[in-house]
Amino acid sequence: MATIRPFAALRPRPDRAARICEPPYDVMSEAEARRMAAGNPLSFLRVSRPEVGLPLGTDPHSPAAYAQARRAFEALLADGSLYRQAQPAFYLYRQILGSHHQTGIVAASSCAEYLAGVIRKHELTRPDKELDRVHHIEAVEAQTGPAFLFHRAVPALAAFAREIEARTPDVDFVAPDGVRHTAWTLAEPDSIGFVEAQFAAIPRLYIADGHHRSAAAARVFEARQGAGGSGGFLSVIFPHDALQILPYHRVVKDLNGLSPARLRDRLAAIGEVAGDGSGHPPRPHEFDLYLEGHWQRWRVGAALTAVADPAERLDVALLQRHVLAPLFGIENPRTSERLGFVGGIRGPGELERLVDAGEAACAFALHPTGIEELMAIADAGGIMPPKSTWFEPKLRDALFCLPL
Repeated sequence: MATIRPFAALRPRPDRAARICEPPYDVMSEAEARRMAAGNPLSFLRVSRPEVGLPLGTDPHSPAAYAQARRAFEALLADGSLYRQAQPAFYLYRQILGSHHQTGIVAASSCAEYLAGVIRKHELTRPDKELDRVHHIEAVEAQTGPAFLFHRAVPALAAFAREIEARTPDVDFVAPDGVRHTAWTLAEPDSIGFVEAQFAAIPRLYIADGHHRSAAAARVFEARQGAGGSGGFLSVIFPHDALQILPYHRVVKDLNGLSPARLRDRLAAIGEVAGDGSGHPPRPHEFDLYLEGHWQRWRVGAALTAVADPAERLDVALLQRHVLAPLFGIENPRTSERLGFVGGIRGPGELERLVDAGEAACAFALHPTGIEELMAIADAGGIMPPKSTWFEPKLRDALFCLPL
């Protein structure tokens, strides 16, 4: 069963939400964060990326940075930009990007269930990145960015969400990236009881995005032995059939001594040419190669896809095992400086730009990983290859904060 709890959130004033709420801390560089926060004293990047309020060159993991995060957070509370919900509640959070929309429940998910495996992971985490979020949580005494979770869709929850969405929202704004963010409060005892009962019948939850946030919250929970609000971690939980996974493409800086013609010959030995490409492979086990100003589609041979491990059947794994390692000499995609990743809505146009500008020698566009593939790997206790999924749209930080 999945145990989720209502909580009294720290929330932005509706008339200031568009200026306060920002993308997740880890989807931008420091330079990008500084540009986004410039001229906006309410920007939550001053909390989530506190180095933007400190001199250039400041270590973002230093005590000075975490102290700056606390000062910025307290300033938003002091002037009423952030306020505390009067009573514990669940919340409904809807995002709209173009024709896509997704609506999830905002709740405190169980750290104990995360540690017990009821909440399934599919990525490895880095201790240094976990520790950064632990220090951030401890500095501000709150979790300020939600983990992105999902569950197998439940018709009754979907119907309930549609009913709530017909109400007047608490917060409704369009962010600079074009994503519309809308939220409702579910404080009525009947609503809280219904949501808790529905989730109690869901056998497991899955992490889509936010593995380091979840792991950090669990570390704080263990250190504090569940005291205060540390037993839960801030989550937005969506039905699996509402989510949009975009491809995570690869760019390679050099051809490892191969000529373009020789590279194509080597590729022909592991698959077959499926015609001209477009940067949008239409089905799994196909990839588009951009080389010398031209897209060409390749289909991986059936013998290479007949493996038992679901993680090894992913297109990103097949490309790594049969192309990037043997042909380009890229043995570790996590650490190689010759391999780059382009995910999300930037798409094939960014791949073409990088290659045409000489910043990369070639690029591989992949079909997106499927949500069922992700669940199968997580259920088997497996780990997905790095940069396998890009969920879009991203959750907005500061729309809800979980105080400890």
